[in-house]
Amino acid sequence: MAKKRQRGFREVRKNFRKLEGKTTLPVRADKGSAGYDFYAKKDYILAPNQTFVFWTDVKAYMQSDEVLLLFVRSSMGIKKGLRLANGTGVIDASYYNNPDNDGNIGIALHNASKKPVVIKAGDRIAQGIFTKFLVADVDETLKETRDGGIGSSDD
Repeated sequence: MAKKRQRGFREVRKNFRKLEGKTTLPVRADKGSAGYDFYAKKDYILAPNQTFVFWTDVKAYMQSDEVLLLFVRSSMGIKKGLRLANGTGVIDASYYNNPDNDGNIGIALHNASKKPVVIKAGDRIAQGIFTKFLVADVDETLKETRDGGIGSSDD
């Protein structure tokens, strides 16, 4: 009997891809790494105080009581002055296969430095960590299911 998939990454369906070329699925740097590194898919120069969304053409699947948290890689923050525009990215299990973008993960980097920062295709720009979450005893939700992509729960 095949083992049920628990969590992982896939390339988004072709009609939802934002960029041409090879998509690299996230991997850990070594066996002791908690984070899965996400890769830039295109070259880009981030000007000082500029924010840019790097589309990965990657989606994440996980259990319904898990979340994928995105953080800037330490080297990007410390050495280059980059941060995630939203501080920490939160990828919910319900984002996978959503009708707006198939769960395509976008990483919004902000250049907080005073110098332009060059990002090359293939650079590791962020890391994702899967973790469990808890819900309150009285767990009311605004909607039963997700009906869109990024920011869809803002409605």
